[in-house]
Amino acid sequence: MTAVPAAERGAETGRRIGVGLMYGLWKPRVLGAWRVPASGPVILAVNHSHNIDGPMVMGTAPRGTHFLIKKEAFVGPLGSFLEGIGQLKVDRSVADRAAITEALAVLDRGGVLGIFPEGTRGDGDFASLRAGLAYFAVRSGAPIVPVAVLGSTERRGRLIKGLPPLRSRVDVVFGDAFEAGDGSGRRTRKALDEATVRIQDRLTGHLDTARRLTGR
Repeated sequence: MTAVPAAERGAETGRRIGVGLMYGLWKPRVLGAWRVPASGPVILAVNHSHNIDGPMVMGTAPRGTHFLIKKEAFVGPLGSFLEGIGQLKVDRSVADRAAITEALAVLDRGGVLGIFPEGTRGDGDFASLRAGLAYFAVRSGAPIVPVAVLGSTERRGRLIKGLPPLRSRVDVVFGDAFEAGDGSGRRTRKALDEATVRIQDRLTGHLDTARRLTGR
C-alpha cells in the first residue's frame, strides 16, 4: 500500500477543519463539486473578493487543497498551522522559485492546487489575471476547474471587514474542467499569453453562469 505524503494528509486535515468552520459560521451552498476530478492533478482557479474564499473552498471541495497564500499570512502560530495543513507560502513581490517548485510538486504527485489568479483580493470578477495560473497549467498539463465564491455584499451584520455576515449564505460554484494549453506543449511567453487569454474567457464565462444560477 502506497503511503500518503504528509503534505496530502495535512491538506485533508485542512479540508475537514474547513468543513467545520465554514458550515459552522456561514451557510455554504455548493453547486457542481462533482466536476472536480476524483483523482489526478487539478488546479482550482478561484475568484477572490472575501477573506474566507480560500477556507470556504477548502471546506467545500471534495479533495484536500493546497492554496498558494501570501507569505504575510505565515506569521507566528497561524504560519505553523497553515504549513501543517499543506498550504504554500508565496512571496508575491518576486518570482518565488521555492513556491513554484512546491506548487509543481503538488501537481506532480496528483494533488489539488488552489490559486487566486487575480493575485489579491478585489472585485472577484477575474478581470485581471496574472500569468502564474497559465504557467502552472501549461507546465503540468493539469486541468483547471473554475470556482466562483459568491457571498453577500451587505455591510449589515458584518463583524469583520472583508467577511460576509455570519450565518449568511455563501454560494460556491464549481465549473467544468478544461485544458489551458493549445496541445502543442509550448511554454514560450507567447504560448503563456495565449493560454492566459483562453483561461480568462473560461473563468469570466463561468462567473457569469454562476451568477445566473445563484441570482447573485
